[in-house]
Amino acid sequence: MTALDDRVPDLTGDSISSNDSRLRAEANAPLGEVPIREATKKTQIIAIYGKGGIGKSFTLANLSHMMAEMGKRVLLIGCDPKSDTTSLLFGGKACPTIIETSTRKSLAGEPVKIGDVCFKRGGVYAMELGGPEVGRGCGGRGIIHGFELLEKLGFHDWDFDYVLLDFLGDVVCGGFGLPIARDMAQKVIVVASNDLQSLYVANNVCSAVQYFRNMGGNVGVAGMVINKDDGTGEAQAFAGKVDIPVLASIPADDDLRRKSAAYQIVGTNQTQWGALFTELAGNVADAPPTHPTPLDQDGLLALFDSATTGADFVLVPATDEDMRGKNAQPKESLEVIYDDV
Repeated sequence: MTALDDRVPDLTGDSISSNDSRLRAEANAPLGEVPIREATKKTQIIAIYGKGGIGKSFTLANLSHMMAEMGKRVLLIGCDPKSDTTSLLFGGKACPTIIETSTRKSLAGEPVKIGDVCFKRGGVYAMELGGPEVGRGCGGRGIIHGFELLEKLGFHDWDFDYVLLDFLGDVVCGGFGLPIARDMAQKVIVVASNDLQSLYVANNVCSAVQYFRNMGGNVGVAGMVINKDDGTGEAQAFAGKVDIPVLASIPADDDLRRKSAAYQIVGTNQTQWGALFTELAGNVADAPPTHPTPLDQDGLLALFDSATTGADFVLVPATDEDMRGKNAQPKESLEVIYDDV
């Protein structure tokens, strides 16, 4: 498996602050040609990013189950502080997280064992990193700590065909940017829908990939999964604009909604959705990491009807008088006015 390296000095920002000028210069340098190649290592480590609530956990639980049904060895790791990646896979039952288990075992003076944090269903092995309690720590730091514990458990010696990492995409800093910043994954997949906020997050992830590629990183975007696709086409248009493939379009369907709410797996050939997830599994496996071209804010808004986004709004600058309100008073002009001669 790909080892965590030290290319990025400190994800907390301390070292970056001391080298701010150098890093800014590197980030703004023109991008060279990025070779597009298929992953050659036996284990493909794939990071899946998306806006909170967009359906990453639904997509990953069913994707991993289908991969296992196809005879692959799959490890699913939830890296979202909500710790809900494995909920569908385990019928709604909460999975003990690595961070909470580590804390409890440490207080008891006991080591963490694989069986304490890793569980399996249908050939899929799954675990949750977890996160700190609200107000008691940084979720990004929690992820870094969680992967440090995984390394102690022998992460790099584990034998899997695929390791799927479920990351919250709303922020791509600190631990949330770990797979991109430290070349931990070979490729990234984004999950989005036909709405502005989820595409904003997808675009942000593409920007992060571009930034770290510019600093010598090798992670690329393999493509997009469109979830809850209602056919309006904005996500498809976004993928075309940033130059990434659509790996699958999962429709906005009542049957899928009901089964997901009831914690039922649909990523199996025992359901009508088997062919969809079989195709997705093949596309995820074969898609090479590519170099996206992220959009600016205006480009992102242009994907939508201006009547729904306000994209045609014209910015009107505020004045000093506007800001002072009732306290505004006329100022004597310093302009020199000459009498007519």
